Amino acid sequence: MQVFDPAIFPVLAADGLTNGAVYALLSLALVLVFAVTRIIFIPQGEFVVFGTLTLAALQQGRTPGTLWLLLALLALTAVLEAGHRLRLRQGRAALGAVLLALAVGGAVWALTGWLAPLRPPLWTQVLLTLALVVPLGPLLYRTVYRPLQGATVLVLLIASVALHLVLTGLALIFFGPEGSRTPAFVDGQVTLGQVSVTQQSLLVILASALLMLALYAFFERTLAGKALRATAVNRLGARLVGISPSSAGQLTFALAAGIGALGGMLIGPSVAMTYDSGFLIGLKGFVGAIIGGLVSYPVAAAGALLVGLIESFASFSLSAWKEVIVFTLILPVLLWRSLTTRHVPEDEE
Repeated sequence: MQVFDPAIFPVLAADGLTNGAVYALLSLALVLVFAVTRIIFIPQGEFVVFGTLTLAALQQGRTPGTLWLLLALLALTAVLEAGHRLRLRQGRAALGAVLLALAVGGAVWALTGWLAPLRPPLWTQVLLTLALVVPLGPLLYRTVYRPLQGATVLVLLIASVALHLVLTGLALIFFGPEGSRTPAFVDGQVTLGQVSVTQQSLLVILASALLMLALYAFFERTLAGKALRATAVNRLGARLVGISPSSAGQLTFALAAGIGALGGMLIGPSVAMTYDSGFLIGLKGFVGAIIGGLVSYPVAAAGALLVGLIESFASFSLSAWKEVIVFTLILPVLLWRSLTTRHVPEDEE
């Protein structure tokens, strides 16, 4: 245990806010997925890992394994969709689903195979990473969760745990056991009073804040955002007015994948990411989401910032116990909510 020096307080606070900003994004994604689909999405952290390690592979001029996962999911989705259309005697639609998957898969394969060895500028690599990781969200929803659409929350949770284990194993195969970092988007430091903060840390906080504002505008100003809000408030009512639960789920998972990938690329320069880092990172976002009751976006974001600050200060004074301290936060919150919340059966929601 180290003696706390008040002079180090601003430095630890800045570090905590940087990590907390990423945890806040993950918390928002978890709350969004649960509100719309009733899925406790354990593999949210895997999108962070795939975002960081895909960018790291492109930095080295290698074709990331994410491409092969994307192509496999595209093929599986095409088979499932074609089979569904054939059962409905829609042969032309089945053929269209297969041709669309072939076209998209061929375009992504050709683009990645062309750009990866060239080591293009960082922002081009970022866009290519998003193009590889974001589609994984709706594809995983279509192949894993959509067939379980009428299942209970417990069954969906078991499916999430299984998916987490599968994605962790695939990450080990694709990227190996070694940790990787990505380059900082901006270099240099900024002096704020008596504290020097890296420009990368400020960029993480600013980008997270802008993304939260963009999500707020999306839910308030766009038709798709309002459809997701309606599904979150009353799924049966949303279906009655013509909002497709499958379309809402796919859009929700696309947003979750995009948030995770962006979070991974933002935190990549400061954290050595390994194939199994996703669980701990996602769990810290989950603590924030639980503080918000899996329903309140502002409270979940504030809870995630609190997690980041506690983690930062604990890593300085009680580094061996920092994970225990962070995850212990969830116990009083769960106890309080169990005492103050009336249980509502799923069929009454």
